[in-house]
Amino acid sequence: MCTAATYTAKDHYFGRNLDLEYSYHEQVAITPRNYRFALRNLPDMETHYAIIGMAFVVDGFPLYYDGINEKGLGMAGLNFPGNCQFRPVEEGKDNVASFELVAWILGTCASVDEARAKLAHANITDQNFTDDLKANPLHWIIADKECQIVVEQTATGLHVYDDPVGVLTNNPTFDMQMTMLANYRNLSVDQGDNRFAPGVDLAAYSRGMGGMGLPGDLSSASRFAKVAFTRMNSVSGENESEAVSQFFHILGSVEQQRGLCKLGEDSYEITIYSSCCNQDKGIYYYTTYENSQITAVDMHKEDLDGDKVVAYDLVKGQQINYQN
Repeated sequence: MCTAATYTAKDHYFGRNLDLEYSYHEQVAITPRNYRFALRNLPDMETHYAIIGMAFVVDGFPLYYDGINEKGLGMAGLNFPGNCQFRPVEEGKDNVASFELVAWILGTCASVDEARAKLAHANITDQNFTDDLKANPLHWIIADKECQIVVEQTATGLHVYDDPVGVLTNNPTFDMQMTMLANYRNLSVDQGDNRFAPGVDLAAYSRGMGGMGLPGDLSSASRFAKVAFTRMNSVSGENESEAVSQFFHILGSVEQQRGLCKLGEDSYEITIYSSCCNQDKGIYYYTTYENSQITAVDMHKEDLDGDKVVAYDLVKGQQINYQN
């Protein structure tokens, strides 16, 4: 399972937690403008916007989990089992395989409005990348510097939702997640009023009691409510280090620790990595489960007119700064 969010300080930020019980060989991958994206059903993308993000690079093809393009548009795919329904190739549609969708949108769209228009003619197909790499059930959040949308293809078709809270987790469907936020409409960052009953004097015995009832478990619905409340009320300074640090604290409010979500014998879901993209500057920041130090890759320090993917292995070992 996973959590994605947006955030605005002086600059605009987009990122996610990847929560899984296993890891591929993820890398921070920069795809320059002249890399040739060979698509299954659509014309090859000979030129496109440059992209930076987290990807599993297979035979030179970057299978993006999340990322941003040089125009500041961001996109991330999150697990959506049960509800997701990809379809066979359909005549008259722009048929795009699920594993191509991030590259197709980020490579050709500069804004959410452009992505929305492109998706109006799309059919997300059930094709596998290879026999060994099956299509994962996903839905997506797409964000620019102004707004966010969620893209879900279910049994009832392809749906595009406005996302006013700038958050996505997993199941249920996004419209249901937003409906269930009403369960928490009385939460407050203040202490809140005593409304228990007239004439009953109940003194607050702790700070933070206005947030009582905010869920803290690891289910996708609870993480949606928790990170939406955290993100919507979060305050940071405007300089880069303060804003990036605050974004990782927002994601940290719903990170998964080994041992708390058991999936089988000695198998636990954990937050494999967390990412934060500066959409204005084209910088990809990340931490990993074992390494809480923030690492950064700047797309503009590479040749964005090249034709080969540039990939950086993750710094996974804990980096400790000894002061004595």
